[in-house]
Parts: sequence; structure tokens; C-alpha cells
Amino acid sequence: MDTTITGIDQVNDQWTLALNEEQRALFMEVIEESLRLQHRSHLFNWLQRGFQCLLAHEVVIIGVRSLERASYDYEYLTSSRYFGDTQFDQVLNEEDGLVNEAFTRWSKLGMPVFYHTELAAQQYNHYAVEHVDAERMLASELKRFVVHGFGNEHSRIATMVMFGRLSSPVNAQTAHLLELLMPHLHCAIVKVTANKCPSVLSTTARNGRIKPLSKRELEVLEWLQAGKTNWEIGNIMQVSPLTIKNHVQNILRKLDVENRSQAASKALKLGLITRKQ
Repeated sequence: MDTTITGIDQVNDQWTLALNEEQRALFMEVIEESLRLQHRSHLFNWLQRGFQCLLAHEVVIIGVRSLERASYDYEYLTSSRYFGDTQFDQVLNEEDGLVNEAFTRWSKLGMPVFYHTELAAQQYNHYAVEHVDAERMLASELKRFVVHGFGNEHSRIATMVMFGRLSSPVNAQTAHLLELLMPHLHCAIVKVTANKCPSVLSTTARNGRIKPLSKRELEVLEWLQAGKTNWEIGNIMQVSPLTIKNHVQNILRKLDVENRSQAASKALKLGLITRKQ
């Protein structure tokens, strides 16, 4: 897709971009779907459907802070095999993390901020572009990304979101779409996290952030709470019992529990999984 800044952006950045008929229909669909979100898996699926047509991406990092906390708790969701725990830790490093830096920048500007390797830094009326060294961006595995948020230091709950490996163009219309989507995304995040834990979407704090469970680990958890053995889960998921055993060990460590029963119980309480009938 085209990533260039359009003439209207360069000259006067007029905030007159209206959604076309297809975008309006998608936008209303996304809002309606957001009202039905209850669990972490619902949020991931929601972001993979109509939301993708409005803002195409592969990685999401979400930060949540309550008024009682001075710092944000972070979680990531991804459909990319290139972004995982290592990159998550790296980009949120307090000293030189690229996304940590971007969130700080957003906190000062209060508008969508795009990070790109081929565009010069520039601030417009309703969004900004920051230039990133190509080697640094490559190490992050984010390709290019945009950050935005909802709330500030006085808000009861504030959220910040990064959309990485962004396919949508870097221009005023993408920024406008993000501005429109952000209040609904904020409400969806708050709804998913309400009454579950003080962190963002799941599990155990690590270095002030959250240790996420992978999609496969969540699937294993679903079968653990259904009472399946490693052998049975391996047959269902078409992997070896040893692989399932490794997944279980990772789950116990991430949830900070001692056995399978405790893991399933804690996951249900946190809303990571739903009870199988």
C-alpha cells in the first residue's frame, strides 16, 4: 500500500476526511461487535475481523493504567510469528525501548504518532510522523507502527495502544480512523479487564509488565479445564504428548501456580478461557 504523505497533508492537513460508504459500514460493524466482547480471546478475534479492514496490522501492544498506579501494565497480541516475548521485552525497555519511547512521545502530543524508516519527522495538525533508523526498526520486528491512547494522568483508567507491522498507509485518513476507533477500543479493553486483575489482559507481572500466554497455551488451558490428559490433548491438537507437557510447564510458570487444576481455575477467574460444557 501507499505509504507517502499526501499533498493535502503536506500543505495544510485539513481535517475534512470523511469515511466512504464501505468504511462507514465497517466502522458501525466494529462498534456493534465491541459491545459483545467479554474475554481476552474475544478482543483478539475482534481485532482480526472488520477492525483489520479499517486499520491493517499484525501486532498490538496495549498498556493500561489506573489512577491508583503510576505506571502502565502491558500485554501484546499478535498474528505474526516474527514478534514474541523477546521483541516485547526489547521494545518496552525503559532505557531504549522503541515503543516505550513512542508511548512517551504520544503522552506529550496526545495525537496519533506514526513511526517509519522512510519518512522524515513531521508534525501535522492532527497526527505526527517520527523517523526511525532502519536497523533499529528491523530489530523490533514491527516494520512500521502507530501509537495512540485514551485518557491522561488524571483519568481513572487510561489506555495506550500500538499497532505494529502496519499495512495501512501513513496519512491523515489512517490517523482519522484511529481517532474514531480509539474510544471504542478503550471501552473494549476496560470491559475485558474489569473485575479480573489490575493488569491489562492476563497473567503474572514480570518486570512491571505482563507475561502473556501464547495462542497454543490458551488452547491447552481450555482442554486442561475440561479434564483432558496430555495424551488426549496431543491427539486433539495433533502434536506429541511431550509438546503438550512443555506447554503445561510454561503455563504453570506464567500463571505462577503449582498444578494443572490451579492453572485452569486461575485462568477461568482471569477470563483467559471459558468453561467448556
